[in-house]
Amino acid sequence: MRAKFLLVVTMLLLAACSYRGGLARVPAELPAATERTVFFATTRQTDRLPFGSRRSRSTIYGLADVSIPPTHKPGQIEWPYGDPDPQKHFLLASTEVFNGSRGMREALNRELATKKPENRDVIIFVHGFNTRFGDGIYRIAQMGHDLNLPGVVVTYAWPSAGNPLNYAYDRDSALFARDGLHRLLEDVSRSNANNVILVAHSLGSMVTMETLRGLSLSGNTRTLNRIGGVVLMSPDLDLDVFKSQADAIGDLPDPFYIFSSKKDRALRLIERLTGQNNRLGRLEDVAQIAEYDITYIDVTAYSEGGTNHFAAAKSPALLKLLGQIPGLESALSGDGGRTGLLPGTLLTVQNATELILSPVTSLQ
Repeated sequence: MRAKFLLVVTMLLLAACSYRGGLARVPAELPAATERTVFFATTRQTDRLPFGSRRSRSTIYGLADVSIPPTHKPGQIEWPYGDPDPQKHFLLASTEVFNGSRGMREALNRELATKKPENRDVIIFVHGFNTRFGDGIYRIAQMGHDLNLPGVVVTYAWPSAGNPLNYAYDRDSALFARDGLHRLLEDVSRSNANNVILVAHSLGSMVTMETLRGLSLSGNTRTLNRIGGVVLMSPDLDLDVFKSQADAIGDLPDPFYIFSSKKDRALRLIERLTGQNNRLGRLEDVAQIAEYDITYIDVTAYSEGGTNHFAAAKSPALLKLLGQIPGLESALSGDGGRTGLLPGTLLTVQNATELILSPVTSLQ
C-alpha cells in the first residue's frame, strides 16, 4: 500500500512539473531585449555554467544578465523552444564568474552605485526543491521584472538535484547548503547595501532558517543586524522545527512574512508522505505561531491551478497587485481589520498577524 501511495505521489509531482528548458544565450547576431542583472553564489560542483547538482564545500560567485522578451507574461518564464529568440524567450545576454567573494563585493558595490540611495537594498533569493541552476536564475529575474524590484538581486543556488524523484537528496542538500548561505550573507553584509532582504521558497526556507539559527548561535550579530527582512514563500518546514529555529534566533528579522496557500498541493502531498499535517506553509490557524512577530499572508484566493506551490511568483493577478504598492509595510496599515492597499482581512493573534487576501475582480 505504501509503495502504491509513493507511486501516486511521484506521478502527481511529475504531472505538475511544466516544461523547463536549459540555459541558452542570445545569438551573437541578435540584440538582447530588456536585461535584468542577477548575481549568484552557488555551492554546486562544476567548473562552468550551467552548474550541476553535485555538492561543493566552496562557493562560486558570478552574475548573469538575463534578457527578458517583450512578449513576457507576468508569472511565466518563456523557455526557449528550438532556436533562441530574445523577442520570445528568456535568455542569457552575458555571464561573468568572479575571482572569489572580494570580486563579488566589488561588483555588487558598482551595481549598487547605479541605484538611487533609497534603492540600494540587496535581495537574496533562496530557491526550493527540484530546482536547477538556470531555474533559480530565471525565476528571480522574472520576479524582479514583474514586481519592478528596485534593488539588486542575488540568487543562492544550493545543490538541488533538479529532479522530482530526489526529494531526499534535496532535503540533505538543504542542510549541506547552510554554510554557503552563511558565507554569502557575510559577504553581502560587507557591501554598501542599505539592507539585505532574504526571500526563500519551499525547501529554501529550511536553508534560510537554519542559516539564521547558526548566525544567532555563533553570536554573529553584525551580519544578523544587516538583514532588513525575511520572506518565506510556501515554506516546506515542519512547524515544530520552525519553532525551534525561531526560538534559537530570538528576535526575528523585522519584517518577517510568510506566504501560504491552503490549496498548496505540493505541501499537502509532503504531509501525506510524512504523516505530519503541520507544514508551515499550510497552517490552518495563525494561533499556532502566535508567539512570534510574524505576518502570515494567505494567498489561497490567488492559487490558480497546478501545484499552487509558488502563487506569489506565478499568479499574474497577485503579481500585479503586489507590484502596484510601494511596499508591504504600507499595505498593512488599514483600520478596523482591513488592509489599506491590499484587499483582505487582518487578524491579530498575540504577536502574529494573518492577512487573508481577497480576490480582486478588476485591477486598474
